[in-house]
Amino acid sequence: MSTQHLSEQEIIRREKLAELNKLGIDAYPAALYPVNTTSVYIKENYKGESFDYAQDDKQLFADVCIAGRIMSVRDMGKANFAVLQDAVGKIQFYIKQDDICPGEDKALYQTVWKKLLDIGDIIGIKGYVFTTKTGETSIHVREFTILTKSLRPLPIVKEKDGEAFDEVTDPEFRYRQRYADLIVNPSVKETFIKRTKMVNAIRGFLNEQGALEVDTPVLQTIPGGAAARPFTTHHNALDMPMYMRIANELYLKRLIVGGFEWVYEFSRNFRNEGMDRTHNPEFTILEFYVAYKDYEWMMDTTEQLLEATAMATNGSAEVTIDDKQISFKAPYKRISMYDAIKEHTGFDIGTMDEAGIREVCKKLNIHADVKWGKGKLIDEIFGEKCEQHFIQPTFITDYPVEMSPLTKKHRSKAGLVERFEIIINGKEIANAYSELNDPVEQRERFEEQAKLMERGDDEAMFIDYDFLRALEYGMPPTSGIGFGVDRLCMLLTGKSSIQDVLFFPMMRPEKTD
Repeated sequence: MSTQHLSEQEIIRREKLAELNKLGIDAYPAALYPVNTTSVYIKENYKGESFDYAQDDKQLFADVCIAGRIMSVRDMGKANFAVLQDAVGKIQFYIKQDDICPGEDKALYQTVWKKLLDIGDIIGIKGYVFTTKTGETSIHVREFTILTKSLRPLPIVKEKDGEAFDEVTDPEFRYRQRYADLIVNPSVKETFIKRTKMVNAIRGFLNEQGALEVDTPVLQTIPGGAAARPFTTHHNALDMPMYMRIANELYLKRLIVGGFEWVYEFSRNFRNEGMDRTHNPEFTILEFYVAYKDYEWMMDTTEQLLEATAMATNGSAEVTIDDKQISFKAPYKRISMYDAIKEHTGFDIGTMDEAGIREVCKKLNIHADVKWGKGKLIDEIFGEKCEQHFIQPTFITDYPVEMSPLTKKHRSKAGLVERFEIIINGKEIANAYSELNDPVEQRERFEEQAKLMERGDDEAMFIDYDFLRALEYGMPPTSGIGFGVDRLCMLLTGKSSIQDVLFFPMMRPEKTD
């Protein structure tokens, strides 16, 4: 990067780096730095100089070694108070000229510390813990080491009494430069720590039930398992088109055919579709499939899993999002799709054909593309007029067969399938079936999808002949479900945008001069 693209501050910092080099100080040393504690441990466990500590703690507090970023400095001449931020929090430290430079040469303090270091620089400090006159736990520095010189200034965040009141909120900056966002907005880090807790809780629940975590292909020859537009690419060696997976369903079902009775996968999926507050082209789905179970069993299990996950993530089954109190405590309301549509539109579409449903769409001012079949039209009605009304966890059950090409027909209701979606805060969180395991019927369903593709529906399913072959060997009765991990994380962290729970959400290319 040429200097003409640098700000004044960036130029000054590079000049400081050059000065450090002249003094023989490596601003990017390679050696291990022997960190032995954290800011949080010190602040939670230090009880003052007179406390009777266990020997290990007494020695630790007398000889701490900690590393992190300089976040603020109060210059008082020959002594400074400053704040260091490590991976888990912040702590004040006190640095005094005569401690750092006991001899005649004061350059390390007056030149290096006061003139060549900046906010955002990463340093290591060694010293002992003490309590200031104002009662703040701090570190008295005996020596410091430059570990990384920061060449770009951090955004300024104002704080008072430990609370940020001028946080950086610009989404363009926060999502594009997440690394900086994490430094200056500590609450952001907490969101992603909760995400990991959530995933670990789900994994623990499934493992305790005897489920096996597996790994299936991301790059596929046929993008099966969902109705969605795939990303396409080309494999040069095989000279054939390939697709980023839109779902992992068909591979997991192959494993059920092979004899596994409960398998799950946290699947990174890709759909070449729109972006909004609840959609990112790259997203994470949890899918699991269980032999000899049905969708009723799956509803019961889903309630248990969600309640346990909420408790593990937040310590409570209750969460607040968009000023709405949502309870994950089981049991959840259950209502059929046709009943939900009738409740919120007044139209009973259960006995209507495609033409009749198109007429309903017209009356409701819902776009009805000529390429869409009956299933897609019903999906549009539900999405436009019903979904947003279900705030508390609700199972929407018994979908029309046209909407569900991989689902077993309902055992007692003609024209429907044994499927449910769970809606929370007006958004689908999970989708589940009693899985279709009749290879003859599955072939017919795929062929219906192929006809929709011929009509121009670019979200219709491809025919996966290898999956049909697998079914012909025999798949036991099976129930399966797919959870939107990102959306669930939004709920459990109280975030209203999917971008807030993805470290690096998709963005348009950054504009350059």
